[in-house]
Amino acid sequence: MATDQALQPAIRVQGIEKSFKELHVLRGVDFDVMPGSIFALLGSNGAGKTTLIKILSTLLKPDTGTASVNGFDVRTRAGDVRAAISLTGQFTAVDDVLTGRENLVLVARLRHLPNPGVVAGALLDRFDLAEAANRRAGTYSGGMRRRLDIAMSLVGNPSVLFLDEPTTGLDPQARNEVWRTIRQLAGHGTTVLLTTQYLDEAEQLADRIAILHQGTIIQNGTLAELKQLLPAATVEYVEKQPSLEDVFLALVGSAPENRPSGASAPGKDH
Repeated sequence: MATDQALQPAIRVQGIEKSFKELHVLRGVDFDVMPGSIFALLGSNGAGKTTLIKILSTLLKPDTGTASVNGFDVRTRAGDVRAAISLTGQFTAVDDVLTGRENLVLVARLRHLPNPGVVAGALLDRFDLAEAANRRAGTYSGGMRRRLDIAMSLVGNPSVLFLDEPTTGLDPQARNEVWRTIRQLAGHGTTVLLTTQYLDEAEQLADRIAILHQGTIIQNGTLAELKQLLPAATVEYVEKQPSLEDVFLALVGSAPENRPSGASAPGKDH
């Protein structure tokens, strides 16, 4: 990647707003994501995370504001955006009847790639699924299914990957498997935008974390920068550093009475 390209954000969001009739979901969202980094969008259910992902992946149009992926405007260059990205939603796209290899070959054929078997084999090796390649995906563990789902998203080598709450419903071991996979993706230069409501997930994975609350970004920074928002508490001779959970709850409030007047309780994410 050329130096000037590397300095440009892989994702840029400026003033994005989105409403559904009287429901204001996004109220002016701004952030940049640099190439090859992991950016976590952290928020409660109903904060607007999925709506924003749908806008960035060209599945929804914003009411106002601009957004670009790899320099392509999501409104006017939707085809170029789709060619540069892949999206893994909260529910896997894996076909349980097919084997792991067959799932990958199918996606490669749908993308009209040459040598789909070679493409599938390389991804099975990369995601430690080669030994289970010829087993039906319905027999896979939760972590294996999610790894296969992410592998399917990488057919065609997209440079930007959107992961919308990728570990929802997974047990701790499966979550750790997916976390390892996400780190490997960023290590190979893939830009990852991760939405999550799990504080430890953002803490473990992200280079930068943005907290989305009531439709707007209320803080954006590295984990160290966010921790500095709260003073360190001291007890005797032991200094307690604030956790990301401390920061999050201090910013958005942990109980209904802490929410601004007129705010409703978080509900299903839009």
